[in-house]
Amino acid sequence: MAAETHDIFITGLRNAHAMENQALAMLQPQANRIRNYPKVASRILQHIAETEGQIQRLERLLGDRNETHSSFKDMVMSVVGGMGAIGHAVADDEILKNSLANFAFENYEIAAYNSLLALARELNLQEAIPLLEQNLDEEQAMAQWLQENLADVTLQYAGLRKAGLTAKR
Repeated sequence: MAAETHDIFITGLRNAHAMENQALAMLQPQANRIRNYPKVASRILQHIAETEGQIQRLERLLGDRNETHSSFKDMVMSVVGGMGAIGHAVADDEILKNSLANFAFENYEIAAYNSLLALARELNLQEAIPLLEQNLDEEQAMAQWLQENLADVTLQYAGLRKAGLTAKR
């Protein structure tokens, strides 16, 4: 059972690595396009830096087990993330679509890290737990920030539209 659980853990680490690459592919275009929402842009830039750190921690966990990430999964998920960003860019309510998608994706990441933590605890991988917890904490903080700021972003968007200003981004 331990060998099977370990295999599931390694697959989960590879999936999380690909997931974080998808997050970067979603967030980086957003950060480059946001104009009227400086608070959102700032938080996205902060989370991009956090995401880069999360990728490094995942690579460390894989390397400690003589494993590597899946370049194929990373590439596919990056393309998927980029396509989502492109799809939202053509929408009049791009900022709202991005905000909703980001909130959903953060909660997906939270679930993934909770799953990895359960496996790490089952395998008694004490060195992995704090690294995974740090990733989880950052994802939870971003999800909380998005939740707390969604109403303000929505109302700012509506106010800009009402004033006849560019509200899109």
